[in-house]
Amino acid sequence: MQKITPFLWFDNNAEEAMEFYTSVFSNSKINNVVRYEKVPGPVGTVVTGTFTIEGQQFMVLNGGPEFKFNHAVSFFINCETQDEVDYFWEKLSKGGEEEPCGWVKDKFGLSWQIVPAQLGGFLQDGNREKAGRAMDAMFKMKKINIAAIEAAFNG
Repeated sequence: MQKITPFLWFDNNAEEAMEFYTSVFSNSKINNVVRYEKVPGPVGTVVTGTFTIEGQQFMVLNGGPEFKFNHAVSFFINCETQDEVDYFWEKLSKGGEEEPCGWVKDKFGLSWQIVPAQLGGFLQDGNREKAGRAMDAMFKMKKINIAAIEAAFNG
């Protein structure tokens, strides 16, 4: 059993969210769904559920409108290629918001950071001038473009 599980509070669309996330990530599945059998919720609607993405389990709750997602919690997607960055950017930003520096807010308001694995190497390079150019280039982007960051890094 997983020791720590992210718990996501939705107003009334947890099932739609689980279906969406498991459609975006290929190594994913809905594990279980618990539905209301009687009041207080509409009979048959989801109370809680769990799904797994890339071995990470998540739990969802239809808890009502009291709480909304914000940037204080986001999920970081480590991408190996520009094609992977483009894929996740397109899927997760559709119906949501494109934000600076590789962040998107999906249609449910949940924040994702879609980041190429190479970015850390550029930003942490010992040559601070090159690293600074890479960071300056990133700050001008919404979706991260690996080739443009690398070009800025190399001067």
